Amino acid sequence: MKKKLEIKKVAYQHCLDFVSGRLSRLKKQIQEVQESLTSETKSTAGDKHETGRAMVQLEREKLGTQLAETEKMQLVMNRVKPGSQNRLAGMGALIETNGPYYYIAISSGEVKFENNAIYCISPATPIGKLLLGKSAGEIISFNGKDFSLLSIS
Repeated sequence: MKKKLEIKKVAYQHCLDFVSGRLSRLKKQIQEVQESLTSETKSTAGDKHETGRAMVQLEREKLGTQLAETEKMQLVMNRVKPGSQNRLAGMGALIETNGPYYYIAISSGEVKFENNAIYCISPATPIGKLLLGKSAGEIISFNGKDFSLLSIS
């Protein structure tokens, strides 16, 4: 049980670090794009200048969308209670299978702990949807493989 709590903490921290790192990168990129927009002076080639500004503006909008998505991830992580015990697979649950572990929070990829692979997934992912509401002892099929749910914490 203690090991599972450690695995859960590692997965939770991985998700927090993922969001934090992504927020930092996006804010830096947005600042660079903003500086590029404000420092650009009107050149003699007017059409090229306007095209360049339009491209920079599109980049700023794309980064703004990514920032909004990342802020939503941060809100999700604020609702996750890392020390909670779960009997059913749901937000903040660590699911041990006969394959990898799954941590339901946000999609932030794989993290290793000792010799264990932990996949941090969103409940909206295909595997997340299959896991939601399940309990230990159940079996799910995903991508042609059967996974036994050994425990949920």
